[in-house]
Amino acid sequence: MTALVRLESIAAPLMRDNIDTDAIIPSREMKSVSKTGLADGLFAGWRYVAGGREPDPSFVLNDPRFRGAQILIAGANFGCGSSREHAVWALAEYGFRVIVAPSFSPIFQANCVRNGVAPVILPHDQVAALAALAAQRVSIAVDLATMTVSASGHVWPFALEDEPRMMLMEDLDAIELTLKDRAAIEAFRSADARARPWIYLDR
Repeated sequence: MTALVRLESIAAPLMRDNIDTDAIIPSREMKSVSKTGLADGLFAGWRYVAGGREPDPSFVLNDPRFRGAQILIAGANFGCGSSREHAVWALAEYGFRVIVAPSFSPIFQANCVRNGVAPVILPHDQVAALAALAAQRVSIAVDLATMTVSASGHVWPFALEDEPRMMLMEDLDAIELTLKDRAAIEAFRSADARARPWIYLDR
């Protein structure tokens, strides 16, 4: 992934509540533990005609108007169900960098941040307004610096805690985030080693 500070893109509206991780990536599509090779299985139960890989023209991701969308707009409780991280891997590999919804499963929300996808929470009415604009192929901008979503002259603020925001804006994983405090960690270890040398086997 790359750092996500500001993204402007068309959006794909998928206005269903309670989209669970098995709908996002059915278990039959999880053929490896790799983060790649999952995009074809994204929403496979809805995206393809039953029993094969023929695209269902009624599904939003098969609509040519939304080809290349990097923003997904969805209903409440997105990413509920099992905690499978493959769901976010599939969304990210397909090309989504932002998901806007009224609410997320907490585990799914954390998985998004760890994989460079911004989970943006807005009230139901604002999500519905964005979905209506998305259906008209209006470009939508999501800005983590100003913490706003904007489209067609409208600006909607959203909230994101400092740590996940930093991880997304600086393209950090959990280890890299910890290592930002390397100097403080090493200073503590050095002082502790002087105070309790018997604790440290390498001394």
